[in-house]
Amino acid sequence: MQHKRVLVTGAGGFIGRWSVPALLGRGCEVHAVLSGKTDREVPAELAGAMIHIADLLEDGSADELMGRVNPTHWLHFAWIATPGVYLSSAENFRWVSASERLLRSFRASGGRRVMMAGTCAEYDWSRAAECDELESPLADDRAAALSPYAASKIAMQRTLAEFGRREQVSTAWGRIFFQFGPYEHPDRLVPSVIRHLLQDREAPCSHGRQIRSFLHVADVGAAFAAVLDSELEGPVNIGSDERVALADLIERIGRQTGRSDLVRLGARPVSSSEPALLVPRIRRLRDEAQWRPRFTLDEGLSDTIAWWRGRLREGAAGADGP
Repeated sequence: MQHKRVLVTGAGGFIGRWSVPALLGRGCEVHAVLSGKTDREVPAELAGAMIHIADLLEDGSADELMGRVNPTHWLHFAWIATPGVYLSSAENFRWVSASERLLRSFRASGGRRVMMAGTCAEYDWSRAAECDELESPLADDRAAALSPYAASKIAMQRTLAEFGRREQVSTAWGRIFFQFGPYEHPDRLVPSVIRHLLQDREAPCSHGRQIRSFLHVADVGAAFAAVLDSELEGPVNIGSDERVALADLIERIGRQTGRSDLVRLGARPVSSSEPALLVPRIRRLRDEAQWRPRFTLDEGLSDTIAWWRGRLREGAAGADGP
């Protein structure tokens, strides 16, 4: 097998860190990039990778990083992702510019294949409840209601595809659906419910009739590694083909924690813009990339609950709840 030197930008993030052990397991040489803005501990999941510190929004960082590593392959997760902020932040457009600089530097250093992380928010949810990468309509990037996050990701995917055609670089784009697992922000649905129940507090939720698909974050990272390690090009949905109502998902957490009595379905309103059904078709991921998940939904929830139980026992998550 041809040697693959893989650069992972955003390797310290919720998803990025889980791509590293999957890539190492495929025999790749992995270079993991952490933000230079923080002095944080290197995540345990990055063991075996070479660590680089860089502020990717800084001018000149792209050329310096790519020239130092000379990657053959590049997996790009770095982007703004702070809950409550990322959808509307103008920093999304800074990440488009930074990603374009990195892309040019990657090609100039001899890079051959790149995969970037997209989002299911690129789809037009009013017209595509079951989303197919090659057939479902994307959101209208001229619409006033389109978030800067979705607009930026749509623009970046188009730039990546055109760059690949023009520069003869192999490109892929992973549209992430719903994920959960260790290190997720505590205000997101799954960790919020888990923390409430583990702390013996009521968990207020919506009615829960919305249908989604959830994938353990380790499987999300492994799916990206599988696609990068393949010859599959273009957009690829990264998600599960197991559909679940949110009420069922929440009740499973209740049963596993032994506190179903604290679940309060219908206690929170549902946004009028939230689709009743939003799930991916994963034919490309399953059949073309030959990828299969490691965790079932129940196994993934069990793993996540155990992780949060440990965090709460250590006092790392605080006592005030999400």
